[in-house]
Amino acid sequence: MAQNNIPKHIGYIVDGNRRWAKAKGLKSVDGHRKGFEVFKEIAEITFEKGVEYVSAYIFSTENWNRSVDEIGYLMKLFENYFDKEIKSLHKKNIRVVFSGNRTKNISGKLIQLMNKGEELTRENTGGTLCLCFNYGGQLEIVEAAQALARRVAEGGLQPIEITIEKFAEHLYHPSVPAIDVMVRTSGEQRISNFQLWRIAYSEMIFLDKAWPDMNESDVNFVLDTYAGRDRRMGGDSRK
Repeated sequence: MAQNNIPKHIGYIVDGNRRWAKAKGLKSVDGHRKGFEVFKEIAEITFEKGVEYVSAYIFSTENWNRSVDEIGYLMKLFENYFDKEIKSLHKKNIRVVFSGNRTKNISGKLIQLMNKGEELTRENTGGTLCLCFNYGGQLEIVEAAQALARRVAEGGLQPIEITIEKFAEHLYHPSVPAIDVMVRTSGEQRISNFQLWRIAYSEMIFLDKAWPDMNESDVNFVLDTYAGRDRRMGGDSRK
């Protein structure tokens, strides 16, 4: 594949862990555990293929509606991942950032681990992993609008000065670029409130397999499919 056909940013909607477990007669928590193992592998493979940014939808603002037991188990998994696995990513020169609300529902321990992980990996240059945790695309846009409204109220900004570029500066981690290709597993064909701003011109690929079944051949399929797409983005064809 030509280097210029490799997407700069891939966004993964990690879906199907519970259905994978149910199909195998396992508990939901077993599906989540397997999903975490596979996520580590897929993220590292994606970076090795030359992709600079990987975003992953690992826990949405709507996921708090799940059972107390399931949420409790997931939070323990996140604690382990945000501690142990981020240290592993650091050794591989991967930068980690977290996108999402950090003021509602999340424990102090998780917030501390998130801040520590971002600081530890801040100078890394081998790729950026954006973990969308306690994340909602609509909420991200609302919080950006609130920040801009405060600036206007304080007299530091005029409404006419609010441009697309100015708005983007107030998103979570504005240095993270637009998503070139969004991938969702499990056969579902929805975006489910994921990165609404950054997927404005994203290519979309829906895979009819659960996330725990993802492997390197699927990453190759995504990259090959993307390379074959004609991304006009409102302009003329590149082919």
